[in-house]
Amino acid sequence: MTNKNGTVYLIGAGPGDPGLLTIKAKNCIENADVVVYDYLASPYLLDYAKPDALIIYVGKKGGDHTLTQDKINLLLVEKAKQGLDVARLKGGDPFVFGRGGEEAQMLLGHGVSYEVIPGVTSAIAAPAYAGIPVTHRDHTSFVSFITGHENPDKKDSSMQWDVYAKSDATLVFLMGVKNLSNIVKNLVANGKDASTPIALVRWGTTTRQQTVTGTLETIVDIVKEAKIKSPSIIIIGHVVSLRDELAWFDKKALFGKRIVITRARAQASGLVSELTQLGANCIEIPTIEIAPPKDINPLKQSIENINHYDWLVFTSVNGVKFFFDTLFDMEKDVRCLGHLKFACIGPVTKERLKDYGIISDILPNTYRAESVIEAFSTVEIKNKKVLLPRAKIARTILPEELSKMGAQVDEVTAYETRLDADGKDELIELLESKKIDAITFTSSSTVSNFMSLLEGNDVHALLKDVQVSSIGPITSDTARSLGIEPDIEAATYTIPGLVDALLAHYNKG
Repeated sequence: MTNKNGTVYLIGAGPGDPGLLTIKAKNCIENADVVVYDYLASPYLLDYAKPDALIIYVGKKGGDHTLTQDKINLLLVEKAKQGLDVARLKGGDPFVFGRGGEEAQMLLGHGVSYEVIPGVTSAIAAPAYAGIPVTHRDHTSFVSFITGHENPDKKDSSMQWDVYAKSDATLVFLMGVKNLSNIVKNLVANGKDASTPIALVRWGTTTRQQTVTGTLETIVDIVKEAKIKSPSIIIIGHVVSLRDELAWFDKKALFGKRIVITRARAQASGLVSELTQLGANCIEIPTIEIAPPKDINPLKQSIENINHYDWLVFTSVNGVKFFFDTLFDMEKDVRCLGHLKFACIGPVTKERLKDYGIISDILPNTYRAESVIEAFSTVEIKNKKVLLPRAKIARTILPEELSKMGAQVDEVTAYETRLDADGKDELIELLESKKIDAITFTSSSTVSNFMSLLEGNDVHALLKDVQVSSIGPITSDTARSLGIEPDIEAATYTIPGLVDALLAHYNKG
């Protein structure tokens, strides 16, 4: 008889860096009907879920439980009994202080099939990202993982302080920040040398990572001064002394820089990825969203009449995307474009067009009139009909210059940029609390909408000490017209160029 129940996958979501997710875990998330995730599971992992998957947050943070563990167990059983496959994302590894064993027992007791997908535990990963190997042949050959969540003073405590104190093993305490003083006190009281090195790593493996070191004698005051809180890992042992030599993650060029990304969320991944690789803590607060025009008929009509045109000119990747989306929706394909010549503004747009199997004939590098004239100087454009699908609101320089050269230009709206105000409150709170190091603007509309979000506030006060970075002179001019002077401007008007400009700015010293 076929089991009509779904399967629950107990998945180790890793310690925070989404890149540490296993391939098997990714496949499970992609195919799950329901995704149940914890506080410590990276929200970026949810991007792998199916569009129609049910997403349920059951995080537990500092005693604030969305659902109790018993209710989480019953939730998993309930969804599986409905015939749904469930991806249960648990921070770190489900069987390392993750209560995965309890969930497995509950599923087994209700006749629900399950699988365990191990994950990278923070007990190993956080020290590694801090440059602390938990074992080293010159220091220790074994390690102990200990819960720091248990109250060390309770009468029936299972903590074997005399064993820990006398051991040469690296001691790794999870969830122990609140009990740090008791942990230190009990270790020293049972004979551990007060000069033993100790480290705390908060938000390990993420760009929010914060590491402090000291000795058992000094660490409580150091942690208090640094305001280290949960989630943190405590590492005790002589291997901590290797951090000065082996630290690597927090030496990345942009490590810890809090950079706001104002680009549309659907397009932000490239910039976020590059900056994150350099250690930046990217905060996505899109000020624009890209959408099809309210009236798609003019674009459809231009495609119906495509045989009347000689040139098709794209000014952005969005223009390419929405033109071809509409073309395909009309049940046409690239064969109807075979008679056309193509031009693209910028190398990124050229590469996007190439994704559709079309190589641009010419490539003006910028919107500057000189660049447009130079690019078209080697071709006969006079009396040629040019179709220009682009944003609803766009600069006039390109059609003007093409017209001056004798071309007949038809502009058509392929997409619109609209204000995205969802992140307004978060943006203002971050600026007011001085939690932002830099803001990136990748188009004039991102600047304009950013200023709209801050309307009624003292913009200059909010941006004090914040580095304003622009993708190029056009965006910079828009910023200046609105009273913002960019601190950083890309020399090459692309996302990699903007990243290079940020790198040069922060490493000029």
